[in-house]
Amino acid sequence: MSESERDKRAADIPGAGADLDLFEGGPTGRGVYAALRARIVRLDLPPGTPLMRAELAETHGVSLTPLRDALQQLAKEGLVRIYPQSRTLVAPIDTAAIREAQFMRIALETEVVRRLAQAIAPGDLERLRGIVARQAEIGDRPGDIAAFHELDEAFHQTLFAAAGHVQSQRVMRSHGGHLERLRRLHLDDTDAAGRVVNNKAVIGGHTEILDGIAAGAPGRAMDALRRHLNRTVDRMTEKRAAFPDYFASGTQ
Repeated sequence: MSESERDKRAADIPGAGADLDLFEGGPTGRGVYAALRARIVRLDLPPGTPLMRAELAETHGVSLTPLRDALQQLAKEGLVRIYPQSRTLVAPIDTAAIREAQFMRIALETEVVRRLAQAIAPGDLERLRGIVARQAEIGDRPGDIAAFHELDEAFHQTLFAAAGHVQSQRVMRSHGGHLERLRRLHLDDTDAAGRVVNNKAVIGGHTEILDGIAAGAPGRAMDALRRHLNRTVDRMTEKRAAFPDYFASGTQ
């Protein structure tokens, strides 16, 4: 699959464009923004990568105006740094921004699962179970890491949709780019044989959340969600040591 095809797919997958409603530019800029954001959060464009405007405009087949709008939106989210009359770079991962995003996510998503444990449509529960089943089918295959990420995003977006709070998920996601990059570092872990090592824990976390919801046990579902979401942030110090060039200096 070519890079352009991957970018288009990334923009179309469930949840990948969840914050496009917050983009203030035109439709052309939206497409460029979605594609660039996807490449940044999946670390195809690592922190510190120069973003050459003329080159990007040619790659995406757009003029400089929609590209500028896309970069300005990414700058608002802290994912790029724009130095006027100089250069534009992919921003380093900011641990303070991760903690803020994590605080917001836990506050919102625990309330979502609490409400779903009180009442969830059977069709929504079936959809969520189906996502986890598909994750289990591909979880051990290194070649399907990208698809596993897509299903992970779809699972959490579906929780918000089932609770009727899609806009809350969009706002939350617009503040979560740094956290998404940390999650990517965490979920991409492989062992010496090339096997993905964290997918089983992710699947187990999703299953525990759904079991609590299905049992009508809000506290159980909320506790499972907190454990699931904290797993990534609990390893932040380890990831910062392993990828020092990816993280902003002076943050803890």
